[in-house]
Amino acid sequence: MEITIRKFKKSDIKDAVLIWNQVVEDGTAFPQTELLNEETGLAFFEEQSFTGIACSACSGEPVGLYILHPNNVGRCGHICNASYAVRRDARGQHAGEALVRHCLSMAKELGFRILQFNAVVRSNTAALALYKKLGFTQLGIIPGGFRLKDGSYEDIIPHYHLL
Repeated sequence: MEITIRKFKKSDIKDAVLIWNQVVEDGTAFPQTELLNEETGLAFFEEQSFTGIACSACSGEPVGLYILHPNNVGRCGHICNASYAVRRDARGQHAGEALVRHCLSMAKELGFRILQFNAVVRSNTAALALYKKLGFTQLGIIPGGFRLKDGSYEDIIPHYHLL
């Protein structure tokens, strides 16, 4: 699937909330447990340093998104963090790779020096393979650092990428 990525607009809110909530509902990747609605979603997506919307180049329909924001403050404010969400029916078609590549470029453009992922779940093999392909460095393993939807615990593997 050919993807174009652009900045989030208010008119994207229904699609953005749907896509984000699908990942939250899956309970295997995002730490959030609360679903967004249009009001909370608009505030959430607009407060990020950048929210990117991935659209099918053919239809223009949103198929994914990412959020980019500082990972910390002050002396560590040059490190950013991001989260990626792809609509269930668009997964496995390289939208995630387009989102990560765009995010790396945008993070650098915004003046960040490092992109860090705090909690890549060990069972998220597609993300792990993608991050390896794109040159991210694994920082180690935090045993049982992520609580899955079923209440069991899964290891997380923090990563970083120098920008």
